[in-house]
Amino acid sequence: MAADLYFAGGRGSGFGSTRSDSAGSEGSKPAGSVFWAAAWRVLNLVVMMIAVFAALVLVVVPRATGSQTYTVLTNSMAPKFPPGTFLVMKPAAFDELSYGDVITFQMYSGRPDVETHRIVGFGATQSGDRTLVTRGDNNGANDAEPVTAPQVTGKLFYAVPYAGFAANALGNVDRDLWTKLAAAGLIGYGATVVFKAVRKMRKWGTGAEPAA
Repeated sequence: MAADLYFAGGRGSGFGSTRSDSAGSEGSKPAGSVFWAAAWRVLNLVVMMIAVFAALVLVVVPRATGSQTYTVLTNSMAPKFPPGTFLVMKPAAFDELSYGDVITFQMYSGRPDVETHRIVGFGATQSGDRTLVTRGDNNGANDAEPVTAPQVTGKLFYAVPYAGFAANALGNVDRDLWTKLAAAGLIGYGATVVFKAVRKMRKWGTGAEPAA
């Protein structure tokens, strides 16, 4: 009888220690660390989404549509397009341009300097070719010279406030290089996030099942 009591006590003690270890492993991480780990994962997801959105808006879509990108440098189109606005100008047929369209055009045909203003009227040359009358939204008078077809480089596709400051900081000369580097960085970052997620899923999938 004494041996039976000793044996039962031993079994009870063993099961008790097992449950204690299990509870300790589940609660080994403080609530604060669990919260910050979850917050960090959410932050990573938000950063990833912002990076993907920025890549699409500032790099992928302009390249895919053959658009030109520019940065507003003056107040001539304020308040809607203040300095620092990133403009994506999509190619458009000259005959399809209409009143109110925002266009980018060479200030002098054949020269690199450009201006972005709104179409406020139409005219014609002596030979009958159509011309555009333009003006900045914040200017009190129309542009001195009419705009002809060879001068137009694009019609406004969309604009991103303040993003132009970042584009200018990277420099106009090496913008293509910076674009490629940014794209490579985004791809690498995305691959890292996906790799970590897959590794965690595999780890959870191969974990030992708790004892019944």
